[in-house]
Amino acid sequence: MRLGVLDVGSNTVHLLLVDAHHGAHPWPAHSQKAELRLAERISKDGQLSKAGADSLVAAVAQARDAADRLATDDLLAFATSAVRDAKNSARVLQRVREETGVDLQVLSGEAEAIMTFLAVRRWFGWSAGRLLIMDIGGGSLELAAGIDEEPDVALSVPLGVGRLTRERLHGDPPTVTSVEALCEYAEAEVGRAATRLVASGWDRPVATSKTFRTLARLAGAAPSSAGPRVPRRLTRVGLHQVLSFIRRMPSSALAEIDGVSPGRAHQILAGAVVAEVTMRTLGIDEVEICPWALREGVILRRLEVLESS
Repeated sequence: MRLGVLDVGSNTVHLLLVDAHHGAHPWPAHSQKAELRLAERISKDGQLSKAGADSLVAAVAQARDAADRLATDDLLAFATSAVRDAKNSARVLQRVREETGVDLQVLSGEAEAIMTFLAVRRWFGWSAGRLLIMDIGGGSLELAAGIDEEPDVALSVPLGVGRLTRERLHGDPPTVTSVEALCEYAEAEVGRAATRLVASGWDRPVATSKTFRTLARLAGAAPSSAGPRVPRRLTRVGLHQVLSFIRRMPSSALAEIDGVSPGRAHQILAGAVVAEVTMRTLGIDEVEICPWALREGVILRRLEVLESS
């Protein structure tokens, strides 16, 4: 069957269609993205702006039309941190439902971590042992650890790159003071989560998300054109070098670097800070980059539900 996942994230609205059945590898059939950066469209009073809601409705409608055109059997639509945290989320979700017919389900941060963990487990298999996963999104950082397909610990920390860039990094390039303040804030947030993760333990630390893939590329990993099965890693030494290199660069210069999306260039510094703080706090010297993440986890879970029904 053809399954569709519509992921309304803090940076992008991403439609992924796959041809799959239970026990088989989900083969991508179609992918399209709209970069809305909703995490940066939250006003000072905590509400998603009208312009942000307008763009969200339009992007969801386009994704619905594509799913219909490509004969999608089952479409799962969900929203993560930006919509979840907006004070007017209920009104925004109602408007999306009324104007597009798409019922967006809001995932909790813990659910994001659980679904991402499932995807990473399936990608690496049981031989990977106890996994630790890290996923930096636009609105939050998801962390999970465990030995099974369901993690023992699943956490969400408010350290997304869109949120932090909007709230804590000032100037382009950001001021030294704001970068140092962000480091201190990230250390405190990750420190609170570290105790539970360390107690769970891990054999293999893994990172997912566009942010980690970009940082790995800047540190010398293979480009996306090399395919998803090429091993990619990010070391803390390499990350520290990247952070030292980019922290004084304006976003216009970062956008010209190979591997950096122009629309996300201004968020890379926040991502590098969060990644470095997380790896340092947890005592991790190197992470492997997994190409599967939340969307694939949602598809895998949906296949399980369909198989059992």
